[in-house]
Amino acid sequence: MRLNAVVAHGLPDVGIRERGFSAVELVVVLAVIGTVAVAAFPSFLNYWHLAAVQAGARELASVMNLGRQLAIAGKTSVCVDVTGVRVRLRLGGCSGALWTGAVTDAAGVLTISDPATLQISSNARVVFTALGAATPSATYVVTHARTRVSRAVVVAASGRVSVE
Repeated sequence: MRLNAVVAHGLPDVGIRERGFSAVELVVVLAVIGTVAVAAFPSFLNYWHLAAVQAGARELASVMNLGRQLAIAGKTSVCVDVTGVRVRLRLGGCSGALWTGAVTDAAGVLTISDPATLQISSNARVVFTALGAATPSATYVVTHARTRVSRAVVVAASGRVSVE
């Protein structure tokens, strides 16, 4: 009688079998989701490492641009001294005074993020002039320590800093 009352009010007649999913259907869906997750994980991991290297390269480029702006604003030369993932800015050339600011620690060191996995190599020390030019032009390579994925930060003689 109760089913007849439900059908009489215009609601569909729902049987006991059609109220939810069976255990077999749930297991199949979970197996498909698990297979897709396992197949996608290596791609996600590669993306994660590439993003870390890209972020490190952009951070190094920002520090280089900070050195250039300090040189222009202070009308002096600024040496960018990169050692490992630690960067120091020296006012007045490579033997000048260390610059300290809000982004440095007490010793004047700016640390590129993720120092455990990133490595930075260079072919020269860049000195920005009071006009913003760089002498000599240089290339810094930011490399992921485990995967060896790398990005180059190029400082042109004009002072332009780019990530390639």
